[in-house]
Amino acid sequence: MTNDRREPAQNAAERTMLEGWLDYHRDTLALKCAGLTDAQLRTASVAPSELSLMGLVRHLAEVERSWFRKVLVGEDPGPIYYTEEDPDGEFHLTEADTWQEAYTTWQEEIEAARRHAAGFTLDDLSRGVSRLSQEPFSLRWIYTHMIEEYARHNGHADLIRERIDGATGE
Repeated sequence: MTNDRREPAQNAAERTMLEGWLDYHRDTLALKCAGLTDAQLRTASVAPSELSLMGLVRHLAEVERSWFRKVLVGEDPGPIYYTEEDPDGEFHLTEADTWQEAYTTWQEEIEAARRHAAGFTLDDLSRGVSRLSQEPFSLRWIYTHMIEEYARHNGHADLIRERIDGATGE
């Protein structure tokens, strides 16, 4: 694995830094998946877990969609991979599931997230609200949460990638 990612500038403005760190973590997940076959990307970490690199990409496509489309701008685009009957559908892969489809969908959701966020300041509140508190979220909170979400799953991705071919690193 080659590492072409760059950390955000250490003296960037807050929004630039938050967006930079989110992109850094998005790039990290793509790096963890680079150079693998569809079969390898569908390989589960360790039984009985169904966690795989392709499943993580599909999950993060759902997360991008949920936070930036549903919560931030109040759209109801519906889920991509999961259903009410299969709430973890993004992790339930078959031989028919491909990297090309998962990656393209994930990138489309990232681009939609960027478009939607561009219309908000960090202090602007989301149109959707928390299921628990019924309060809206600031874009700053959403960015911070997304960085946390990616960072956690990138730890999973690192372990899965090491199991597949021994590759390690950030």
